[in-house]
Amino acid sequence: MSDVDQITRQVELKRDTFVALADEIWRLAELRFNEHKSAAAHVAALEEEGFRVTRNVAGIETAFVAESGSGGPVIGFLGEYDALAGLSQDAGVAEPRTATPGGIGHGCGHNLLGAGAALAAVALRNHLMATGIKGTVRFYGCPGEEGGSGKAFMARAGAFDDLDVALSWHPGSFAAVMSRGSLANIQVYYRFRGRAAHAAGAPHLGRSALDAVELMNIGVNFLREHMPSSARVHYSITDAGGISPNVVQPKAEVLYLIRAPEVAQAQTLFARVRKIAEGAALMTETELEVEVDKACSNLVPNTVLERAMDENLTRMGGVAFDAQDAAFAERIRQTLTPDDIGSSIETHGTPAAQAHGLYGLPVPLEGPPRLLSGSTDVGDVSWIVPTAQMWGACYAVGTPFHSWQMVAQGASPAAHKGMVHAAKVMAATGLDAVRDQELRLRAKAELAERTGGQGYRCPIPDDVVPAPLRRARTT
Repeated sequence: MSDVDQITRQVELKRDTFVALADEIWRLAELRFNEHKSAAAHVAALEEEGFRVTRNVAGIETAFVAESGSGGPVIGFLGEYDALAGLSQDAGVAEPRTATPGGIGHGCGHNLLGAGAALAAVALRNHLMATGIKGTVRFYGCPGEEGGSGKAFMARAGAFDDLDVALSWHPGSFAAVMSRGSLANIQVYYRFRGRAAHAAGAPHLGRSALDAVELMNIGVNFLREHMPSSARVHYSITDAGGISPNVVQPKAEVLYLIRAPEVAQAQTLFARVRKIAEGAALMTETELEVEVDKACSNLVPNTVLERAMDENLTRMGGVAFDAQDAAFAERIRQTLTPDDIGSSIETHGTPAAQAHGLYGLPVPLEGPPRLLSGSTDVGDVSWIVPTAQMWGACYAVGTPFHSWQMVAQGASPAAHKGMVHAAKVMAATGLDAVRDQELRLRAKAELAERTGGQGYRCPIPDDVVPAPLRRARTT
């Protein structure tokens, strides 16, 4: 029996346990840094498998590391389990429907992501034990990827420093190696403080914090013409100062997410946005408070590891979807626009998928790494240790990320099959990394070359802690 066959068998032996875990996390659906039940469920599953667990990594209650084995090399699997606000959706229903309107839902597939990575970690560990091969396997329970940069806080605390290789995946519509860079980002609160006044009787006595927010947003909109075309700046007014129009608003807050292809570019753009905020405060005679919420680094591709992962993906073949999977996917497809489908195929897939509701065949590895227009805190890990990721074919072709359609499919048989398939590819790639010292050395050499030997520098300022810890300090 070949190594691939053996690792596949190990995944299949634990399939039901971790499919059940994925569905449990789908039901729990907890937000960034509040994934207490979701983290506990992962911990319980891994302790049941004999892993040693270190909790409260980086001082974050929902971050942990589960480890098994001893000695080197050390292979890490990155897991996530946070959900998204406002995306509650009934499972298996091809229309927007929920018993909890406005609730939380797994609109990015992290219920599958964490369980699938844990399944890969357990399968690799079991194979090493069965064959007597030395090595250490770790699963990283990483909270707050959605708007929290949990891995960046963990990286700042040194959690990944002694890894030889890091592996992960992300559920999507295709099975493909993720040969991409990503955008670094900085998320920042801008809070303005003014003076309340009667908006009709004595408006001249007031200083409007809401005016300051609006002027800042206008200024940033003019900035868009003068920043790199690959950069992105988004904002949300998180506090408009109240609901009474006859009061000059004494306080207002806006949350900005600033993205650019490299950390240094994001920091430069952040400085420019801050000047605009300061100008808005000056114009309105209000006071400005700036609070960095989180940040993450751009993703450093590693073609050495990606090619190894692609070889395993090719050997594994496609995801074995059945007629029932295809029928449900087709119902989901009816809710999508041609633009949804076209964008999905162009960004992540292959034109061969155009006529398919589900596409389980491996997508050929791309050429030189391209830029992914989103961000991920996996980027911070990738500056420290050679990192490879893949997309897993779990959803109907064209399913948008952060959508009710993704939530509806997140506990489906097709999603389970895509998760198990990805676990097999990751476990096999982990085994390659354990057995092939030359592969590890070449991957590390590529990382050093791509980073210019600079090493990792966390983009989050030293005095910034995750949001729950900041709130605890003020209560």
